[in-house]
Amino acid sequence: MTKSPGLFTRAVSAVHRRAIGLPPEAVPYTVERGVFVPTADGAQLVTDLYRPVGDARGTVLIRSPYGRGLPESLFHGRAFADHGYQVVIQSVRGTGGSTGTFRPIAQEISDSQDTVAWLREQSWFSGRLATLGGSYLGWTQWALMQDPPPELRAAVVLVGPHDFARAIRGTGSLALADFLGWSANVKALNSGGIGAMVTAGRRVKAALREQTPELAAGAALGDPTWFDDWLAHPSLSDPFWQPYNATSALGITTVPTLLIGGWHDVFVDQTLEQFRALGSRQVDVGMTIGPWTHMDTTVKAARVADTEALAWFDEHVAGRGRTRQAPVRVYLTGADQWRALPTWPPSTTELTLTLDASRLLGTEPGSGTVEFGYDPADPTPSVGGRHMSAKAGRQDNRSIERRADVITFTSVALDQPLDVVGAPRADLQLKVTGETPDLFVRLCEVDARGRSWNVTEAFSRFDPASGRVELSLGSCAHRFRVGHRVRLQISGAAYPRFARNPEPSHYTVDCTGSALSLPVE
Repeated sequence: MTKSPGLFTRAVSAVHRRAIGLPPEAVPYTVERGVFVPTADGAQLVTDLYRPVGDARGTVLIRSPYGRGLPESLFHGRAFADHGYQVVIQSVRGTGGSTGTFRPIAQEISDSQDTVAWLREQSWFSGRLATLGGSYLGWTQWALMQDPPPELRAAVVLVGPHDFARAIRGTGSLALADFLGWSANVKALNSGGIGAMVTAGRRVKAALREQTPELAAGAALGDPTWFDDWLAHPSLSDPFWQPYNATSALGITTVPTLLIGGWHDVFVDQTLEQFRALGSRQVDVGMTIGPWTHMDTTVKAARVADTEALAWFDEHVAGRGRTRQAPVRVYLTGADQWRALPTWPPSTTELTLTLDASRLLGTEPGSGTVEFGYDPADPTPSVGGRHMSAKAGRQDNRSIERRADVITFTSVALDQPLDVVGAPRADLQLKVTGETPDLFVRLCEVDARGRSWNVTEAFSRFDPASGRVELSLGSCAHRFRVGHRVRLQISGAAYPRFARNPEPSHYTVDCTGSALSLPVE
């Protein structure tokens, strides 16, 4: 049934527009819920339509496994219809009432194309298509852009990976907590709603005490799911992972694309990779990276993200002219300021800090060795950082830095600000027992009170035979303040963020051959 929004709904929409900072448009629109979109293999994808009365500026397609209600219905359905866009919000296969079996990620390539084919047959379709969404909703866009339809004029991808295979297993280990938690939540949402998700969260927390991912999956998920398939295929060279990888889109699409990410988002390095790949081919691409975690982009980042998305559509879909001042906008954490840049990364110089057995991080040659161990019965816990849970982001690391299985190297207090913009690199001379040990390296800022705040990090399962590890940490844009200190933190685990390594290991860091390199402005 098609309905026009009532007085209460219009009032809520007006409040939302003011809160987010969207233009004060108020185009009349209707809402039609529960439309069935057929796929080539006979599935029916449940879809809600938000359609302005009269001519539309274009059509925005949003495909989601998380339902079609709040916040998507308000933030993008109603808000963008208010602004004159047709908005199509669809529950992907096997979710939200759509038929078929939910096979996450791998199913979206064909279903996205089938949805566009259905749009072409609708008399109201403007022929000017855009896509929008974050995380999984961003992935559905990359899946479509592996074979971009001619109607696609613009895309806005928020915290959306183009390579889920690498996100799940790209470190050599399994990103356990993120993807077990995600699997449990999506399964619960589509079987019992919000209440079931609360229960699922408790089960996941308990399950992560199990000794193996297989036991954790059984305790958290019960019946076999797609997660069991991910466990059964540990190698990314396995053809199983091909449908999870849309890297080909980066070399094909010419669709003007706006990328929005967060410095504490699990997918931020893929966002930066997308920008570099599209920019190298002169595709019209913009990128905004804020001080956000993955979950922040749903609400906290909306004032920036939704305003920029609407402006991007107005330019590339409605033809209203360019308003973006620079291709790149990044938030310089520590300085709490936005920076406009012509490209990423900007020009920097390299500052090399050496390690010393006295635990000093300095500019003079270091010497000596430092040792630490890893015990699978008591793996080093993860604190904050770049992952998907509500506990991601900037956290005080002192609790883990007190542990014997964590070592740190710390600079003297800075006498001037230090802006690190780009990807730091840790070059470590290591002797390690065990065949396939893990390494977690983190850059932190120590404030005047001794609190150690994480800035960026990297995790890798590696071959210790060479005796050396060169590890690129995730890119960042951060100002270390005057009086604060730079800290390098090293351990053999970050559990349960990454799966427990079953092998105990002993690490010896040779400081003489080890250093931290920082890209500084």
